[in-house]
Amino acid sequence: MPRDYAKICVYYDGACPKCIKDRQTYEKLAGKTGVDVCWIDITGRERQLRELGIDPHKTLTELHVRDEKGTILAEIDAYILLMRNVPLLRPIAWLIGLPLVRPLVARMYHWRVNRRLRKSGRL
Repeated sequence: MPRDYAKICVYYDGACPKCIKDRQTYEKLAGKTGVDVCWIDITGRERQLRELGIDPHKTLTELHVRDEKGTILAEIDAYILLMRNVPLLRPIAWLIGLPLVRPLVARMYHWRVNRRLRKSGRL
């Protein structure tokens, strides 16, 4: 039987100023209407990430989220889960989940992340 977790956990890059800003924006938009989310900085947690079955390198290039059932979602699925839990962001979650939109958003997302990592010398 799967274990239920108290909240969604987001594994984010705490060494990335943009990632920190995105977290702050999400928390502001979620306010009291959003689901309780825990934020885990992936910096220096390679062993813990591997124990969860998460490739530490992929956490730099793709957002990872653990849902309330313990399932790890990555990339666009992770964003959709987070957005669905904030009423104001639900329409965006629906839009980026559309079959024609999803691959475009994924490509733009990876381009942006790889550019950020190259600029910071972390890729």
